[in-house]
Amino acid sequence: MSRYRFRRAPAEFVICHRHLHWGALERTENGVQPAWLVVLAWASLFVGLVSTAVVFVDQFVLGYRQPVKVMEVVWPATALYLGPAAVLSYRRWGRPQSPRWLDRHGTAPRTSRHAPTIIQTYHCATHCTLGVIIATPVVYGVGIEIFGSTVWPEVVGDYVGAVAIGVAFRYFAEDPSGGRRTWAAVRKFFRADLLTVTVFELALLGWLATMHFLVFHETLRPGGPVFWFVIQVGLIIGFFAAWPPTMWLIRSGVKSELLGTPR
Repeated sequence: MSRYRFRRAPAEFVICHRHLHWGALERTENGVQPAWLVVLAWASLFVGLVSTAVVFVDQFVLGYRQPVKVMEVVWPATALYLGPAAVLSYRRWGRPQSPRWLDRHGTAPRTSRHAPTIIQTYHCATHCTLGVIIATPVVYGVGIEIFGSTVWPEVVGDYVGAVAIGVAFRYFAEDPSGGRRTWAAVRKFFRADLLTVTVFELALLGWLATMHFLVFHETLRPGGPVFWFVIQVGLIIGFFAAWPPTMWLIRSGVKSELLGTPR
């Protein structure tokens, strides 16, 4: 009798062990993220939103308006994913360009030689940032799928949105000149911004596809903080990926009109 019980106990342990193992895997595939990841996501999103609010208040409440109006969108949008780093660069390069600052302090301070590249990368990155913010809720809200997945419509929507916003930015930066204003905006965007936007989007969407299929197994949804945290990280990756092509466009003279860059 004792021999029989001795052999049965390990079998029950193995069965229970397997049951617990598969139960934990099922919970992961159903979209339950670790508590530390959820807390990290909320903290990162909170820092981004506070940083955006700091820049927004400085521009629109304290009156440090930008001479190039599209930059009043670029600086807060950049703070959404770069957080305090964007606030510091805004106070160093953006704020001193405002008429209010110049009236108080006179000539703007000298800028780093990297400032034009960084600011122009911010500019193109804002196209992609706003494209994601607009396209993602539309894709998931309507429930569009390609090959049984929502990630591919999001890829298309993000890129199309980024291009459309980029053309709109160029349009509003142009001087009104009849019917040629639209054509000039389209031409300048495709000549000076399309490469940077495309590289940014490839890096961002490659990251999103990796997270979507390989890490979270298609469980991420816009209703949770982890979804937007993943996008936030992807925007940072896209920014650094877009930096080299932006530098090349500036040095080669292709990108000659540097919007919002200190002179």
